[in-house]
Amino acid sequence: MRDFDEDTAFLGDWGPYQKLIFILLGLSSIPNGYVGMAMVFMADIPPHHCRLPFLNSSSYGGPGYNLSLPTEEVRGEVILSRCRRYAEQGALDAGSNQSSERCLDGWVFSKERYVSTIVTEWDLVCDDEWKTPFTVTLFFFGVLMGSFLSGIISDRYGRKCIFFATMAVQTVFSLIQAASNSWEMFCVFYFIVGLGQIANYCAAFVLGCELLNKSCRVSFATLGVSLSYAFGYLCLPVFAYFIRDWRMLRVALSAPGFLYIPMWWFIPESPLWLLSQGRVEEAEAIIRAAAKKNGITPPDVIFKRDDTAQLMEKDDGDDQKKYTWLDLIRTTNIRNITILNVIIWSIISLTYYGLSLNTPNMDGDPYLNCVFAAGTEFAGYTMMYFVGRYVSRRLTLSSCIFFCGIMLLLIKIVPAELGALSVTLAMFGKMSMTGAFAFVYLYGTELLPTVVRNMGLGMTTMASRVGSMLSAQIAYIGTYNKVLPYILMGCMSIICGVLSLLLPETKDEALPEHISQVKPLHCVTEKS
Repeated sequence: MRDFDEDTAFLGDWGPYQKLIFILLGLSSIPNGYVGMAMVFMADIPPHHCRLPFLNSSSYGGPGYNLSLPTEEVRGEVILSRCRRYAEQGALDAGSNQSSERCLDGWVFSKERYVSTIVTEWDLVCDDEWKTPFTVTLFFFGVLMGSFLSGIISDRYGRKCIFFATMAVQTVFSLIQAASNSWEMFCVFYFIVGLGQIANYCAAFVLGCELLNKSCRVSFATLGVSLSYAFGYLCLPVFAYFIRDWRMLRVALSAPGFLYIPMWWFIPESPLWLLSQGRVEEAEAIIRAAAKKNGITPPDVIFKRDDTAQLMEKDDGDDQKKYTWLDLIRTTNIRNITILNVIIWSIISLTYYGLSLNTPNMDGDPYLNCVFAAGTEFAGYTMMYFVGRYVSRRLTLSSCIFFCGIMLLLIKIVPAELGALSVTLAMFGKMSMTGAFAFVYLYGTELLPTVVRNMGLGMTTMASRVGSMLSAQIAYIGTYNKVLPYILMGCMSIICGVLSLLLPETKDEALPEHISQVKPLHCVTEKS
């Protein structure tokens, strides 16, 4: 049986058809860059203190508040208490010896930076402050579920259908989310948005890899989707700077999703998926349309019936030997690889999203910091594209992770007055971890054998989503101690870098087909 790439080689490498698919599917990833990260601004916590009914002023820090509220120290700065007030109301000369109580009449929030956030909308402070990071955790739980379900439904109903369906879910539910009248309602819709976001990203990735030939596939996987995601991330601080109300910001970020509707008539279904379903005529029609767009005359017969029958028989035959999740720990070699991958992917994801979500807690302007963070995405992806071609897989991954860990740990010794230096170190760390996050997908694919590769990547991807769920809690710590999150992420990155050195080398080597071909850990290889 001939290979699909061989059957379609007559299309050429980089014609109008390939360019159109590359650009359109790349552009579809732009909303994915800001849908999740929008919480950096939508859920930011403005300065606040208790509301005092006997004072006519409703503005933050208004006349009389400094005499009627106790003070507290937060990150080395003495401010008006955010969650306590003096129990004796109306005494403007209240002293520090007076007893205090919780804020019984709500809070007053500063409007210097935001008109409104979900925090000011539903008073997610003090006793309810846990709800803010929990909201982000729910989004990433939706991402975890979407990672699990996207492959299953895409294999059953087709790439194109799921690609546009999940794009609609992401767009429509983001808009509905802007109309939420309670925190609970907001969380439910945010979970669904997370499910649609990752399913759409995965569908676009798979569709692009199956529509493009080998020469375009690598560029699409490493640059096309990733750089579009980074551009979407870069758009976020621009939108947020000009739109300070969280509801209008959500609408503005959701509306561009409707611009992708015309793509339905330009992006075809995956011919490879159609062949696996026995729909040969439809697959040939797509390839012939692509040949016409490239100005090429296709052969009379593109896919032979016998080849397609063998493909379907092969798929049916695979059911005779069913591989399960247990096969990922069946032998010593694959068990070691699986355990290391789960740990490494979790820490990479936790650190990457922890740094992204911690942007508001950094010194300086949060909008500018977000621009810098988005800039590190471009640098990280581009760096990996070139470094991965010449440097070994082990050295590339471990160096990126080690570098990130060192940068984050150095923040501890930076003097408080050099806030710009702390931000610079954090951004260099994020750039390095961004590259590692992109690179680990390629490395993970090469480490696992064909018979369980999808399951193995599915398990490690789900592990990374668990790390992203925890990242919201790491960023939350930064509201009280801005250095502690960097220490935690830095230490975990150093440990992760050490563990990545144990992985076997895979550069320029054939992919393993069977479990018996999985390589032992690097330390075991050296001993033997």
